[in-house]
Amino acid sequence: MPLDKDSKDKLMQEFARHQGDTGSPEVQVALLTSRISQLTDHLRVNTHDESSRRGLLKLVGQRRRLLAYIRRKDFQRYMALTDRLSIRRK
Repeated sequence: MPLDKDSKDKLMQEFARHQGDTGSPEVQVALLTSRISQLTDHLRVNTHDESSRRGLLKLVGQRRRLLAYIRRKDFQRYMALTDRLSIRRK
C-alpha cells in the first residue's frame, strides 16, 4: 500500500531544504523510511509474503545508497538526518 497524499506532503514539507522541494536526497530518504516501516509492519503479520520482502530489500538498498551519497557530500547533514529519522548508522 503506497503512502497517502497527506502523509507524503507532510514528510516533504518537514524534510524539504527549500520551498517546493520534493526531490532532495533528504526528502527521498524520509519517504523511503516511511515506506520501509509500513512494509516491515506488513511482513510481521504476513511472514510468507516473499514479493513484499523483495520489495522491502530493494527499498532498504536504495535508502542505503542515498544515505551514502549524503554522507559523502555533507557529513553534518547526514548526522542530522539519521538522528531525525532514528536510523542506525555505520
